[in-house]
Amino acid sequence: NIRVIACGTAMHAGMVARALIEPRLRIPVTVSIASEFRYEEPLIDDSTLTIVISQSGETMDTLMALRHAREQGSKVLAICNTQGASIPRESDAVLYTHAGPEVAVASTKAFVAQITAAYVLGLYLAQVKGAMYRDEIAQTLDSLKDMPRKIQWVLDTQTKTVQEAAKQMVDAKSFLFLGRHVGYPVAMEGALKLKEIAYTFTEGFAAGELKHGPIALVDEGEPVVFIVPPARGRNVLHAKVISGIEEVKARGAYIIAVAEENDPDVERYADVVFWRPACPTLMSPLVDVVPLQLFAMDMAKLKNY
Repeated sequence: NIRVIACGTAMHAGMVARALIEPRLRIPVTVSIASEFRYEEPLIDDSTLTIVISQSGETMDTLMALRHAREQGSKVLAICNTQGASIPRESDAVLYTHAGPEVAVASTKAFVAQITAAYVLGLYLAQVKGAMYRDEIAQTLDSLKDMPRKIQWVLDTQTKTVQEAAKQMVDAKSFLFLGRHVGYPVAMEGALKLKEIAYTFTEGFAAGELKHGPIALVDEGEPVVFIVPPARGRNVLHAKVISGIEEVKARGAYIIAVAEENDPDVERYADVVFWRPACPTLMSPLVDVVPLQLFAMDMAKLKNY
């Protein structure tokens, strides 16, 4: 089994990593918040691989969790951005993300790099275990290498739309962010960025949880951000998210959607759309998070923070 341990943004990257690794390897993957890990009395031993994720490599909660895992006999692999920091030094192995210094306190490029590192790790483990065919691995790596171009496309074509949306929403008192599958950690991350730099009360939820309470908070004009999966391949997932959009739209919510180009269902219901180019579902978080980071930045600028 594999335990992924991290805090904040790095934990959201870990949630994406779980969605990549567990189905491919058929090995249970659990994601734990580092500050809770030791107190859960986790079942780990020498058959557990512990993956710790940290931008700085000095996150104290993550470092303490790492030490606890090693005491239990687990091997520890760090995914880290800072060379020679405490976490990589105390791990059995390290994957450096080489994203360069994270100038903003709010982790942005580090998040994308952490997901990429986790993806490459997942592919390597799949190769060693014979869980994927060689050409399938090569194809997936090619898709991954194509992602920077797709991120650039978002930066080139969606920046204006994001700025306009921020202008319209600058006085909103709260936001809801909703997603399913790999869209769920992206929703959590989009919400976190808005809290962190625009000081706006925001909640990120799994979209299916909407009806179990949060929908009570949705009234006229409430901004709700949906991460919409592509209709290709997982149509049932797409249909579920669209039905969630219909539900809150009926209550007068203002819908912001992150969706794949030319999605007719999204065009029908959303007030604003941040488009992404077509990409494999599992890689969509790398692109989807970018307009949400820009949105938080624009909101913060408009509020003079």
